[in-house]
Amino acid sequence: MGKKYDILIMGASYGSLLATKLLLAGHTCKLVCLPAEAGLINSEGAVVRMPVKGREGLVEINSRRLPGALSAAGPDAIDPGAYDLVALAMQEPQYRLPGVRELLDKVARSRRPCMSIMNMPPLPYLARIPGLDVGTLRGCYTDASVWDSFDPACMTLCSPDPQAFRPPEDKVNVLQVRLPTNFKAARFESAAHTAILRQLEDEIEATRFDDGSGPIELPVKLKVHDSIFVPLAKWSMLLAGNYRCVQQDGMRSIKEAVHSDLEASRAVYDWVKQLCVSLGAAERDLVAFEKYANAALSLQSPSSAARALAAGAPNIERVDRLVQTIAKQKGMHSEVVDRTVELVDGWVQRNRNKT
Repeated sequence: MGKKYDILIMGASYGSLLATKLLLAGHTCKLVCLPAEAGLINSEGAVVRMPVKGREGLVEINSRRLPGALSAAGPDAIDPGAYDLVALAMQEPQYRLPGVRELLDKVARSRRPCMSIMNMPPLPYLARIPGLDVGTLRGCYTDASVWDSFDPACMTLCSPDPQAFRPPEDKVNVLQVRLPTNFKAARFESAAHTAILRQLEDEIEATRFDDGSGPIELPVKLKVHDSIFVPLAKWSMLLAGNYRCVQQDGMRSIKEAVHSDLEASRAVYDWVKQLCVSLGAAERDLVAFEKYANAALSLQSPSSAARALAAGAPNIERVDRLVQTIAKQKGMHSEVVDRTVELVDGWVQRNRNKT
């Protein structure tokens, strides 16, 4: 029986999915979130609904029925030094907000192992990639200074491949999984920190959930990889699908973005893969286009970035701009990516002008 860990998760939306998997393995989780979310989670638990192979409809998991303990609080009430592992599950622009910014700095100074499950990789993680000039990338972040106190050795990245959303008709403690794929984490530089992830990986794999009709295996596992490039496989998906949902006058679904012109999507996808290989990734670290295109058939809504822009957000995660800027370091250029960045820039500027 391995040690039971205390795990801090900054962000209760996507973070509640990771928390559910950790609670199933008997660990204790604290979610950092807004007061309304924290109150509801503390009184009613976090609810995650997901599709399970061979089952009709969705299986509902309430955190109060799981072996581990879950609680939630605002950022001011947290001491990062009390936790064994910290997970970053907010959108990148949120880390500059009052309270959150100060907590993130405390996390950095605590030197606790920190695993990001953001689409936008934190700057300290990118600093682990040999030969990459992270100084040129600061302008891709809403506020790059929030990452300045981190030691890259204490930061890793976990690709948030599962697709999940808050159903608008439900309470804010409910998360619904649309695509139940795996979290793919890179190892830490430290063997001791990596051992925590490996234990969690094994325990999540072994867990079963009794939904009233007997124990079942739930999807969405944690997979830990030695290569620091494995989580970057998500970049091809984001540039071929998520950001190409953004159009001049509106948004389209990820399915439409990918499948309305499959060869154009493949070209963008493979271009980003080539960029990752130029950084040091091996082909086996990345995901074949066919596998992604098949998964995209079930993604019949616009991406979260597109929905945020349509709702008037003045800041979103800019993986599109990040990939474009890294490519410039490698002497690479894509007209499709340039056009995507231009479209997203236009929406961001219009939203900022309104606010």
